[in-house]
Amino acid sequence: MTRTTTDFLAPARLGGLDLPNHLVMAPLTRNRAAADGTPTDLMTTYYAQRATAGLIIAEAAAPNAVGQTYPNITAIHTDAHTAGWRKVTDAVRAAGGRMFLQLQHGGRVSHPTTTGLTPVAPSPVPLPETIFTPDGHRPAVVPRELSREGIRSTVADFAAAARRAADAGFEGVEVHSANGHLLHQFLATGTNRRTDAYGGSVAGRIRFTAEVTEAVPAAIGADRVGVRISPASRVNGIEEGDTEALYPALVARLAELEPAYLHLVHADPDGPLFHRLRTAWTGTLIANPVLHELTTEEVTGATRRLLAAGGDLVALGRPFLANPDLVARLRLGAPLNPVRDRYFMYVGGAAGYTDYPALAGQPSSSDRVAFDGPRVA
Repeated sequence: MTRTTTDFLAPARLGGLDLPNHLVMAPLTRNRAAADGTPTDLMTTYYAQRATAGLIIAEAAAPNAVGQTYPNITAIHTDAHTAGWRKVTDAVRAAGGRMFLQLQHGGRVSHPTTTGLTPVAPSPVPLPETIFTPDGHRPAVVPRELSREGIRSTVADFAAAARRAADAGFEGVEVHSANGHLLHQFLATGTNRRTDAYGGSVAGRIRFTAEVTEAVPAAIGADRVGVRISPASRVNGIEEGDTEALYPALVARLAELEPAYLHLVHADPDGPLFHRLRTAWTGTLIANPVLHELTTEEVTGATRRLLAAGGDLVALGRPFLANPDLVARLRLGAPLNPVRDRYFMYVGGAAGYTDYPALAGQPSSSDRVAFDGPRVA
């Protein structure tokens, strides 16, 4: 579909949800939760500051204990988690915002030092890099291959987490099948070496994502569920092997299940795969660009290009991270705050999290902040 070049600030709609604009705050892992995964008051402040986004997709929350990736990552499998998230959604709603919660199982992206449990994965193939733990970076361990019963149990955990998210006040949830985590590990040939019904062919490797995407809508309704994918991503040591065959088949299968949206990471409006997936996916598409620098011009241009190419909403991560008033800045053409990467993860505290200035406190420095390489959103 083709749109005018300025209407990303106009109202939009997602399923039964009215949005004030076409900008989505992408999920960003920030390690500010309590040790047990319960959201903190600092997180409540952080999300409420960014409530002018059309939609906030909150950072990844683990659906069970073994699914936790790093220390101080949020979760959604206990009463304490539900109550903690309720404080966040209440604050965001009071500020006029709307939230989905991303459900993420790390699979092999985990460590016994963090969880007390051996990580699980489609096959016993370890992460080919170190992983951050409470004791600092440590070598990854060989994960335990999920049994068929383990797969069924994990699917049930996703559904239970979705029900908890609804109880916590979220408008919906996003199933995370991207960025090298468990569902993505099932999709990729480098991590999925199974010979049963969940491995081998493309049809086998997409089965787990499809089963989760069936179970979660059954728990809370299809119009409250989205799915995130990241074709060709090599994050967390992923090697897909057959991206061009894999994703059209996966998207076609997901389309049959009719979730509320598909969230596409690394969306390239000039790439043939983007257009193949846009054609296969007839529902709402949230597109997430690669930004090479954090400027008003770059963010505005990338947003307009994705909408003109067929995206329905545009998900932005670092722009919202560094600019709690991003929508106002883009509306006015004002400069953007730079991201302070030193405080991005693993550090805790308000610095680089809730202390980014709004326009009234904006320093008079240049709005052009070069990144050290391509960055997703």
